[in-house]
Amino acid sequence: MSRSATATLVALGVGAAGESTEAPARVLPVRGELAEVLPWGGLRRGSTVSVRGSTSLLLTLLAQATAEGCWAVVAGLPGCGALAAAELGVAVQRLALVPRPGRDQGEVERTVAALLDGFDLVSLATPVTPATARKLSARARHRKSVLLPFGSSWPGADVELRASFGPWHGLGEGHGLLTTRTATVHVGGRGAAARERTTTLPLPGPTSPEPPRPALRPVAG
Repeated sequence: MSRSATATLVALGVGAAGESTEAPARVLPVRGELAEVLPWGGLRRGSTVSVRGSTSLLLTLLAQATAEGCWAVVAGLPGCGALAAAELGVAVQRLALVPRPGRDQGEVERTVAALLDGFDLVSLATPVTPATARKLSARARHRKSVLLPFGSSWPGADVELRASFGPWHGLGEGHGLLTTRTATVHVGGRGAAARERTTTLPLPGPTSPEPPRPALRPVAG
């Protein structure tokens, strides 16, 4: 990702934060089921919260905070789209997507460090070295952002969320659409999160069915 593109995204986030004269909340809000099992009742500024097992879970974590005015960015997840985010409650007008944050470790580190300066919530799905992970977590603590590594274990994460899934719902007797499935979310980590807790929540199925195809008319012989 170029420096100019990073600067533009950071300016977007900083500008949004600058619109409010109120002091930023110490804990960013999350959906009720998750608030009950997170150690601070939400996402504490300056923390690193690792998410594994589900893109839908990651977007669900962003939903309430963006709906209440926070800015978020998802980096390194090319398959993440605005439509899926919107269906999970994310305020997409306050969501930035950076499909490829860098060509190498150094560029990824610089890009994410800059994003942590300008956004309330920064998710990174690109694997990094343990040394880079420690530097980015330290940056999040210093800048009072929430770092949300996605997909793999993150050394020293304050909290880790893992999702496992039950069966799909929505099919009748051989017909219908897959609409939701129940996710069991396991929450563990260090300190206040050392004792593992679990909760369940429904997550949506496919975004929409394919449009119907027009019927083929027989061609006169």
